[in-house]
Amino acid sequence: MTVTADELRWFGEQFVAITDNIEKVIQGKRETIELTAICLLSSGHALIEDVPGVGKTLLSKSLARSIDCTFQRIQFTPDLLPSDVTGVSVWDRDASAFVFRAGPVFANVVLGDEINRASPKTQASLLEAMEERQVTVDGTTRRLSPPFIVLATQNPIEHEGTYPLPEAQLDRFMMRLSMGYPSRDKELEMLDTHGDHSTYDDLKPVVHAEDIMKMTDVARRIHVGEPIKGYLVDLAEQSREDPDLLLGASPRATLNLQRAARTRAAVEGRDYVSPDDVKAMLHPVLNHRFILRPEAQMRGVGVTEVIDGLSHAVPVPGTRATG
Repeated sequence: MTVTADELRWFGEQFVAITDNIEKVIQGKRETIELTAICLLSSGHALIEDVPGVGKTLLSKSLARSIDCTFQRIQFTPDLLPSDVTGVSVWDRDASAFVFRAGPVFANVVLGDEINRASPKTQASLLEAMEERQVTVDGTTRRLSPPFIVLATQNPIEHEGTYPLPEAQLDRFMMRLSMGYPSRDKELEMLDTHGDHSTYDDLKPVVHAEDIMKMTDVARRIHVGEPIKGYLVDLAEQSREDPDLLLGASPRATLNLQRAARTRAAVEGRDYVSPDDVKAMLHPVLNHRFILRPEAQMRGVGVTEVIDGLSHAVPVPGTRATG
């Protein structure tokens, strides 16, 4: 089923409304805000990696409030248990039966704060929820209500008392994003807008969960021509053969790249994916999936350079396929 011009126009209006609303709280980070919204509308999850105090938690809360969805924050600590995330069955004396008490993962927007501080066992409790949109406790599987996104944060410079995320879990995040420090002008603006109270307190919803589901459906129906599909696969294969990489792009990465490119095309008002959509999503979708060989690291090669090299090495399809 093709996407109509009216649907694309509506999609663009809603997207701008969401991102503009979040930007009232998170000043000067338009690109990160847009990528987070694209991740949500692509049914993905995001790992936000940056130093403390740059607005990672506030971005997650502002997204949830802007789309009028439920929000839960999980503060990951070394003593956090898997049942603290997924929920637990407790004995109800009155009913003479076990009753399930849902954990914080049963929300639309879940913030996993400092996810690398929890043990690998607790980190793994999110895997089923992230990939299959369901949670299994005591042999019973419960579906998670859409929309559903996990926004996990971690501090890249603090390693004491942390458990680095394994590759299998990193691969389940569609994107890795970075907030970065604001510019001087934006930081001065923050002193004015956040001086007497937080602008987050004034934030109102601009769309609802049903709108997000409709936007996700529009993005899924964006056309991907055969040349673009070939381009996606060629990029993945090139990364797997790159001499500087121990680990290239997985099939999941290729699927995530296609989904993100579809959503970006919808944001741009097009009913088909172009090579520019794919290129725009390369860095956020691939930058956490590649593992460099030690000799490449010794030469000072970074993942950013490898992705740029991929972009230049793989031929770009010239025309969009029809049909």
